[in-house]
Order: sequence, then C-alpha cells, then structure tokens
Amino acid sequence: QVQLVESGGGLVQAGGSLKLACAASGIAFRTTDAAWFRQAPGKERERVAATIWTGGNVSYRDSVKGRFTISRDNAKNTVSLQTNRLNAEDTAVYYCNLAHWAGSTWSHYWGQGTQVTVSS
Repeated sequence: QVQLVESGGGLVQAGGSLKLACAASGIAFRTTDAAWFRQAPGKERERVAATIWTGGNVSYRDSVKGRFTISRDNAKNTVSLQTNRLNAEDTAVYYCNLAHWAGSTWSHYWGQGTQVTVSS
C-alpha cells in the first residue's frame, strides 16, 4: 500500500516559518515526481511547489516564490516544504503529492494533509 504522511503544520504568526514534511512508504520513491498542494476553505486545490524525481527542475507558484523551498531526501523517502514569511493567504491544508509513471500513464498519490494556520 502506498502511504504518505504529512507533518509539521500548525499555528504560526504572520512572518513566521514552518517546515512541512512528507514521509512516503510503499512506493518507489526514488523515481517519483513530488509536489506540494494546498487548499483553503471554499477554494480549489492549487499546486504550490513541485520537483522531478532527481530533485531538480523545481517550480513554484508566483505567490510563494522566494518564500517556499521544496526539497527531497531519497535516503529517507521524504519530501519537505520550507515555508518562510508566512501570511494570511498561506492559511490552508497542505497536501503532499507523488506521481509515478506506470509505463503508460501517471499515477498520483496523496497524503491526508496538514493544517497551516497563519495569524495576524
């Protein structure tokens, strides 16, 4: 079974930082692309950061560029998201996503999410 478990969320003041982590099991982690998504109440889920299986070719949505950093540690089967200078717009449930190529199509796997709440 593929299992992704996020951690690191919590309540933080505006301007603060949190480091989110996603631990993966039951998947060939070394050959998966990884991404972080978030979803606020009443809004659609949006991708905030992504990287390919090598850990390179990183991308970020404009609103988090310069503040968030995605990274992966294949030895520990984890992907992390360092979030800095958080603001109210960052309040959301953050989800880890892994994508694996199954020979003919992509398979996507999701964690349960971790809540990030930014107070002002």
